[in-house]
Amino acid sequence: MAVSLTEPQVQARTKTVTRRMGWRGLRAGDRLTLCRKVMGRRRADGRVEPLVCIVDVEVVAVARERLDAITPDEVVAEGFPAMSVAEFLEFFCNSHRGCTPESTVTRIQWRYIDTEAG
Repeated sequence: MAVSLTEPQVQARTKTVTRRMGWRGLRAGDRLTLCRKVMGRRRADGRVEPLVCIVDVEVVAVARERLDAITPDEVVAEGFPAMSVAEFLEFFCNSHRGCTPESTVTRIQWRYIDTEAG
């Protein structure tokens, strides 16, 4: 899963939730590798950019909900503690073609596998 818009939050482990326009087949227990960029990794010379993997996560919850149902606590879980709900909605809709605050999105919650106590 690409996290190019929130890579610093993933690196800092402050992001535990993401919202996506698709990902309807995802289930709790699935494992994902979060990467800087997944699609469109072509350089000017035509070669493919390397896949930069950041961390592995385990999905703990998946739900479909309206984007505008997001709460201030969820904006923090998305990795944006300084953003208001309105600012998050604007950011998300501006970065996802065809999205409006009324769009139904997939809310994905994860835990970082490399931070397990063991």
